[in-house]
Amino acid sequence: MGENSANLAALIGSRICHDLISPIGAITNGLELLDMAGNVPGPELDLISDSVGNAGARIRFFRVAFGAAGDQLLGRPEVVAILDDLNRGGRLNMQWGPLDAQPRSLTRLAFLALQCLETATPYGGNAQVFCDRDDWTVTANATKLNIDEQLWSHLSSPQSDVNITPAQVQFALLPVVAAEIGRRIKVGFSETQVSIQF
Repeated sequence: MGENSANLAALIGSRICHDLISPIGAITNGLELLDMAGNVPGPELDLISDSVGNAGARIRFFRVAFGAAGDQLLGRPEVVAILDDLNRGGRLNMQWGPLDAQPRSLTRLAFLALQCLETATPYGGNAQVFCDRDDWTVTANATKLNIDEQLWSHLSSPQSDVNITPAQVQFALLPVVAAEIGRRIKVGFSETQVSIQF
């Protein structure tokens, strides 16, 4: 994937997320109006509410991970809110370490790294994002990891030949986006931990 392809993919991602967030917000507002009208809550409404909340969290996450980065900063409250909402419906519990606002481009790398870690922890686990000055580490711990070594080697050697499916697109995009801002991806494994550094 070349730089122009990555930029085009980011613009497409931004457009899709932008167009989907409005109807998701409308459904959320509709559920709130039903609640205010005094309708008796039931398992059906709870299911719809949970599903809409999860979809909205996913879209906000995808907007950062796959959308155009720009030069702006993302504050800790916004990032933590996205991850907290995502944690409610996911198996991987994600925690954001940086206390200060961070460039959207670096937050994007961290989100793509978190998506890579999700594939390695299909049974759940805990993930943390750390930033020490300008060095970033995204780590997942789990009792059972599922590592496709060829796929993971693509992160640090993107020229390697690997068949990437749509569910694994983050493995193709992460090294390209990192290279665009002068970063190189490093990965590390142990029996219960996998980490991505940039």
